Amino acid sequence: MTIRLSNRDARRIFLAKQGLMAAPQRALGKDGLLKLIRDLGFVQVDSIATVERAHHQILFSRNQTYRREHLTELLEKDGDLFEHWTHDASIIPSAFFIYWKHRFKWESETLRERWVKWRGEGFDDGCEETYERIVSDGAVMARDLKVDGHASGGWWNWHPSKTALEVLWRQGRLAIARRENFQKVYDLTERVIPPQHYEGEVSHTEFIDWACRSALDRLGFATHGEIAAFWDLVSPDEAKAWVAAHRDELSDVLIESANGGKPRASHAFSGFPDNLGDIAEPPGRIRVLSPFDPLLRDRNRTERLFGFFYRIEVFVPEAKREYGYYVFPLIEGDRLIGRIDMKADRKLGRLDVRRLWLEPGVRASSGRMEKLSSELDRIARFTGVEEVNLLDGWNASFS
Repeated sequence: MTIRLSNRDARRIFLAKQGLMAAPQRALGKDGLLKLIRDLGFVQVDSIATVERAHHQILFSRNQTYRREHLTELLEKDGDLFEHWTHDASIIPSAFFIYWKHRFKWESETLRERWVKWRGEGFDDGCEETYERIVSDGAVMARDLKVDGHASGGWWNWHPSKTALEVLWRQGRLAIARRENFQKVYDLTERVIPPQHYEGEVSHTEFIDWACRSALDRLGFATHGEIAAFWDLVSPDEAKAWVAAHRDELSDVLIESANGGKPRASHAFSGFPDNLGDIAEPPGRIRVLSPFDPLLRDRNRTERLFGFFYRIEVFVPEAKREYGYYVFPLIEGDRLIGRIDMKADRKLGRLDVRRLWLEPGVRASSGRMEKLSSELDRIARFTGVEEVNLLDGWNASFS
């Protein structure tokens, strides 16, 4: 039997899976933070700090008792989290490290072939030089490997300070031990990942099953393409084969779209949606999301479920930008209601709000604007600035 899910219910299920239905003011703590990241699967890392770095903002938007120092301890002291690649650089529970070994194997083969073709056979020797340096001398940053006269040619001409470390990291031979001013510090993986997570193997079949099963669990409902894209660990064909092999565990689901278009045929675990338990009403407050928030990772899914089209315009020429360089989506309840352009000016101690755009049909009522003001105050405190500065013409809804 095919289950038909209303757009409202689909939105709320996905929001719950993405950690956005729980009360954002509840006490979290370090253990709760680890559970939150494990439930999400991973948190993307990005260097842009227009307001706050992406990973901090992703976590703060879900729980506003989040503390940065707890994340640092989990990554750099406890070893419960590690940094590696999903569809982009991300913070991942170390309990999943065993599955990343299959990615390392694939990366080792493809990266070597690509770099040897580009840089010649000296690539292997250069990587081994760098690796042996870390074996003997310990953790390094890219700047530690710079040498005078690298322009003379050969291996040193193509900046091993970044290239070799990045390749060895992608291959799983090195890991990120910590960051200093957001610069990566690399060490041998076995020195960084605790033994209980570092040791052990799973078969390729077990790996595929975990990647697909855990992705579907975190999405709630999905096509085989969405399952494959979640971790970016398996191909769409592998996910499709997994679905076919596990039909007895799955239900067919039709997901109604926000714009009234054709329902999306998807898969969910048997018993859906009753197997999800009770989903609470969404928090009523407005929250600012990171442009790299997992709710927005799949832009097409976001548009189908929320009727909200979003793209990051960092790499769009300024004259062609529809909104701005780094614009933040706004969520209220179970709706994406608009976007806001703002920047933290830490020298002047203020959060400059340049422009607000509300979605069609969303009114700039006094109650809604009060909720937005409260959220901006929370963001300012979290960012470490003293005030919110509304620039002239900031509210496009009134212009």
